Amino acid sequence: MYVCLCMGVCDREIREAMNEGACSVSQVMECTGAGTRCGSCRSTIAELVGDREGAATPRRLVMAPVSSAA
Repeated sequence: MYVCLCMGVCDREIREAMNEGACSVSQVMECTGAGTRCGSCRSTIAELVGDREGAATPRRLVMAPVSSAA
């Protein structure tokens, strides 16, 4: 099952990262790239890792400046 559609990471890859020592959402993100784009999959990663705190990380949206055409 795909967990992170943005980066194409499935639950198997997340479990492999955990077997290799990743024990938090941020470590799984670093190892797999999952959760590093839009962040909507972080809660699912947290469930797999068993880390509820990592799921509460707020996302920061970047807005492009709006120019006025006069």
